[in-house]
Amino acid sequence: MANSAPIGVFDSGVGGLSVLGEIRALLPAESLLYVADSGHVPYGEKSAEFISERCHTLAGFLLAQGAKALVLACNTATVAGVAELRERYPHLPIIGMEPAVKPAAAATRSGVVGVLATTGTLKSAKFAALLDRFAGDVRVITQPCPGLVECIEAGELDGAATRELLQGYVAPLLAEGCDTLILGCTHYPFIKPLLRTLVPESVSLIDTGAAVARQLKRRLGEQRLLAEGPAQAARFWSSGEPGRMQAVLPLLWGEAAAVQGL
Repeated sequence: MANSAPIGVFDSGVGGLSVLGEIRALLPAESLLYVADSGHVPYGEKSAEFISERCHTLAGFLLAQGAKALVLACNTATVAGVAELRERYPHLPIIGMEPAVKPAAAATRSGVVGVLATTGTLKSAKFAALLDRFAGDVRVITQPCPGLVECIEAGELDGAATRELLQGYVAPLLAEGCDTLILGCTHYPFIKPLLRTLVPESVSLIDTGAAVARQLKRRLGEQRLLAEGPAQAARFWSSGEPGRMQAVLPLLWGEAAAVQGL
């Protein structure tokens, strides 16, 4: 595999662009491919079998485009599909996501951590194992957030409807004394500015995009696959309506780009 080959990243929708941005910042010499499975968003309400099937389909597509590594920029997809993908492609660097329970448990002062995530992530055995392993004496309160992904997919990052929805999810966590909030979905970093207006400054907001980028860099380095640049322009695909993703790219990616159908 050539060092100049691109990195393939996929998510249930546009949320994984938050992770793609962290990868671009840390590894500016790397060329990037991104697939938004927006035709099937959100994953959080789908069955594990369905999500696993989508993971195999999207991974196969990105590998056909020449990807040298895969990033599952989605907590729910990681739970359902990363183990099977690693088994199928044992020599390929495959990086997944998981909610930041460990750093949140270390950061909390009140001993109460809140988790904002999709239903699928919160129901998973992997998330339960994370709690067992890292939560220790910390009290973790989980909050499923139906509807929030759809708002972000539409580019509604600070509108009244998004604010009302988010306020309803955050208020019970604050009432329980949470001083640390885990953003357990890759869509949620895009509403950090809105979330900041709803929680005190003393509340820490933790996501895992930067950690995923660091892990990707480590794995590529181990296999001597780090690119020397220059990077090619990022390429985008959507299994939903390409025009919808194209419309929100300037907001979520910081620049306009063409989006192809999948």
